[in-house]
Parts: sequence; structure tokens; C-alpha cells
Amino acid sequence: MTSRGLHPPVQARVVWSADMLAYDFGHGHPMTSERVELTIRLAEELHLLDGPEVDLVDAPAADDALLLTVHEPEYVAAVKAASEHGTRDPVRGLGTTDDPVFPRMHEAAARVVTGTVESALAVWEGRAEHAVNVTGGLHHAMPGAASGFCVYNDAAVAIRSLLAAGATRVAYVDVDAHHGDGVQTVFWDDPRVLTISVHESGAGLFPGTGFAREIGGADAMGSVVNVALPAGTGDTGWLRAIDAIVPAAVREFRPDVLVTQHGCDSHLMDPLTHLRVSVDGQRAAAELLHDLAHEVAGGRWVALGGGGYAVLDVVPRSWSHLLGIAAHRPVEPGTEVPTAWRELVRDRYGRLGPERMTDGRPVRLRPWSGGYDPADDVDRAIRATRAAVFPCWGLDPDLD
Repeated sequence: MTSRGLHPPVQARVVWSADMLAYDFGHGHPMTSERVELTIRLAEELHLLDGPEVDLVDAPAADDALLLTVHEPEYVAAVKAASEHGTRDPVRGLGTTDDPVFPRMHEAAARVVTGTVESALAVWEGRAEHAVNVTGGLHHAMPGAASGFCVYNDAAVAIRSLLAAGATRVAYVDVDAHHGDGVQTVFWDDPRVLTISVHESGAGLFPGTGFAREIGGADAMGSVVNVALPAGTGDTGWLRAIDAIVPAAVREFRPDVLVTQHGCDSHLMDPLTHLRVSVDGQRAAAELLHDLAHEVAGGRWVALGGGGYAVLDVVPRSWSHLLGIAAHRPVEPGTEVPTAWRELVRDRYGRLGPERMTDGRPVRLRPWSGGYDPADDVDRAIRATRAAVFPCWGLDPDLD
């Protein structure tokens, strides 16, 4: 049983130290740790991390015993060999274009795992109401291979740790533009874990999976939920998909903890994807998931970063909004980006960063209850998911 109620929890536990920046594949790679540093610097300028309500914590590298709750021993050994000797192992995804080898790779990736695991346990044990690890959300890593810029799957290890600590049901919601295939794979046949991924269709985007028909193994039918959206989907369609699928499924599942992944590569400026979501839409999704955690999981919410490769214009603003929501200090969209942060960007990159915490796109939710349009590509994607999964939960695909 948790200790919730024995001591007042901090509002938000935030994983951060300069050591977290070691997870970096090198110059020119999209997964630069500058995304994280610029996010924290912006959040500091916005005073989102001040005061006793927010606990900033470092994270040591996870030991092998923790990593082996998800990852194969041979793979962990291969990561160590790559880390210490530069040994490539393309069969296990190490030394590829996506996942080049870098010094101390094992330690850096294992530190991310600890950050997420300790955050999840702090939430479960009542020491923190919410927790955020923007270095986490490495959702493509497989038990035996690196994939898609991800070495160890911190989300999957954290969920396993929650189950070992006594949680009976954990829901994982992933709104990254890429399918959360690694987390899905780990829990494919585990009815204690609900995995939901809302992403750009794998028909034209890595990793090529995550279709509506993927609904879980024989012992966990309906515990895997995928919404594969067409390229070009913007705020209205993206939020309609989240609202039409996520709340109903999570409410029916009744999780003890909600874990969410907030890759912001769904943004229209992202260089690797083809969705057209704004920072305003991403902020609205974070608010929806935060509110859902309070509704169904007693506020127990663990929020992770993930993808996002528009390093200056998108990631710091989107994740600062996430941090503000978790700290119960939400940033108004029209807020001016602090001058000190914009000047930091100018001095480092030769141009000023964005002026405001908004893209100037008012968010409009078009709820599913308003009716299904069979001529609309987004509506067809939503309907396919609802038809595939909702009957497993005794829900009506058209009405619930």
C-alpha cells in the first residue's frame, strides 16, 4: 500500500541535473540534449521550477537488475560494450544511423531509466502528486535492441516497477508523432497495462506499426489501443482523436497510475514528421491528460518527454507548458517568452527564439458526440480504432 496521506506530497517532482544531458548522439543528430537544456532554462525563466512545491532531483544510472526487468542480458552487455569500447552491434541496433554509439552510452541511458522509475515510485508512494522527466519517454527501445534514438525503454521499466510495487493497473498514453512500439511490445499480452498511442500512421512514418487492428495478445485483448492518423492532421483532428479514444478507454480501465509520453514532434515545424499540430494543441493535450489523471487515478501522473526535433521553436515551449501544468502553474498561451531566454538563443544560435508561448492558434475541440463523418480521413481513423477496441471493453464504438 502507498504512504499517500501520511506526508504532504510535493506538487511536482522534476528530473533534472546537467548530468542528464549526457544522453546525446552527437553533433548533427536530431536527438540532441540541447532540447532538454533549453526546456529547463525556459522553465526556470518562467519561474515554473521555483519553491517547495517543485522538487528538482538528479538520477544515478540504473543497475543491471532494474534494466533486466525489461531488457535482455545480452543486449545490456552489448550496450556496455558499445559504451566502453565503441563496439558496434547493428543486429541489436547499436552503431546505426539512428542510434550511433557514443561514449558512456550505457550510463547516460541508464540514468534516464532511473529518473523515470524513481519518479513513478515517488508518485505511487505518495511522495509526489505528479512527476515529469523530459529526458524520458524513450518508447522505441525494444527488450533486445535499440531503435529510433532510444537505447533503454525507461517507460516500460517504470511500469514494471509500479506493478512490482503493488499497482494493479497502469495506463500508458503516448501522443508522440511516432507509434510507441517498444512499450506496446513489452506489454502486448499483459492485461494489467493499457497502452494507447495516438500517432501519425505507420504507412508513411517510422516505425511502420501502430494500426487499429493491433489490440493486444490473446490474454490481453483490448489492452493495446492505436490511433493511426493521416499525415497533415492538425489541432482539431488530433485533439478530436485523443478526446474520442483516450478518456473512455482510460476510465473503463480504471488505472492506479497514469503514465504519459509527450513527444512534441507532432508539431507542424517538426523536420521528421508530417502532422500539423501547434504548441497550443500540445498544451491542450497535456491539460486533458493531467485532468484525466486527477479523475481516474487520484492525481497519480507521470509525464515523460520523447520526440521533438524543432529544437528552438517548439520543444522548449511545449515541454515548459507540460512542466507548468504538472506544477499546477499553467502558463497562459499569450505569455511573452522571457527576454533572457530569447537572448540566450540569439547568442548561441544566431537568432532570437519565439516571442510568445503560443502559436496563435485558438484550440477548438470537435467532440465525437457531435457525429461521425465517413468522408473525413481523421474520423475514419478514429472509427477504426473504436470499432477494433471498444467492444473488448463492452463499449459502443458509436455512442460511448
